[in-house]
Amino acid sequence: MTQEIDSFLGYLRDVKTISKNTEISYESDLRKWQDYFLTQGIMKPGDITREHLKDYVGRLQEEGRKPSTISRSIASMKAFFHFLVREGYAPVDLSDCLKAPKIEKKVPTILTQEEMQRLLEEPGSDTPKALRDKAMLELLYATGIRVSELISLKLSDINLQMEYLVCTDAHKERIIPFGPAAKGAVKAYLEEGRAQLVDSEDNELLFTNCSGKEMSRQGFWKLIKSYGRKAGIAVEITPHTFRHSFAAHLVDNGADLKSVQEMMGHSDISTTQVYAQMKRERIREVYTRAHPRG
Repeated sequence: MTQEIDSFLGYLRDVKTISKNTEISYESDLRKWQDYFLTQGIMKPGDITREHLKDYVGRLQEEGRKPSTISRSIASMKAFFHFLVREGYAPVDLSDCLKAPKIEKKVPTILTQEEMQRLLEEPGSDTPKALRDKAMLELLYATGIRVSELISLKLSDINLQMEYLVCTDAHKERIIPFGPAAKGAVKAYLEEGRAQLVDSEDNELLFTNCSGKEMSRQGFWKLIKSYGRKAGIAVEITPHTFRHSFAAHLVDNGADLKSVQEMMGHSDISTTQVYAQMKRERIREVYTRAHPRG
């Protein structure tokens, strides 16, 4: 089964050109799936039946796995079996018997504009690290890019004079504007901080860790949580909180959903519409609290 999984991952990487994080998720799910079937004495995909697949999903449920985790595992199995049939490794798609569990959509955590202001002011500008942190937070909030995109930005991806950055994922390129606050923070970092952090003049990364290497997502997450505590923000802050807050604040201030969708890189506008729904709900709450007959 290892050969088929390796071939599938190669297909995703070379033909479908998926992101590295997505590839890691697929591989993790399928290796766990493979380990389970090996314990059942099943050595190759041709020995698997629909009942085996259902039993595996049932085992995940018995282990108390979250619906989102089970759904992801099922999606990985479906993609794998589509590949097996396509490449002639299997005669039929056995995964058609699997149905993903319903997932309750959680309301994204959104910081108020006042909370965001406090958070952005927290790093200060006393050290190269503080200048870097300030620039990263300002740019993250100003553009709504993902943390994985932020930490992989290169110097050539940002145009300070025109106030935009170029963000490239596996499928397309996005050009995202930013404002004077982010421009000033990045400019200060480039002029006064970056040279003391990078490990060589040839380093093309815009932001690095204190050793001059690429920063990890976990490292940046810890950084955000630390500044959140110092700013006295009660809600749990994750890197995605910036992305949600970016979109929600744009919509609150009149941005059209299509523009927000393009900046965030959502393939489906229904993903972006959650922010408009949240705005309507907030308006209803204000009305209910304030109107004499609300």
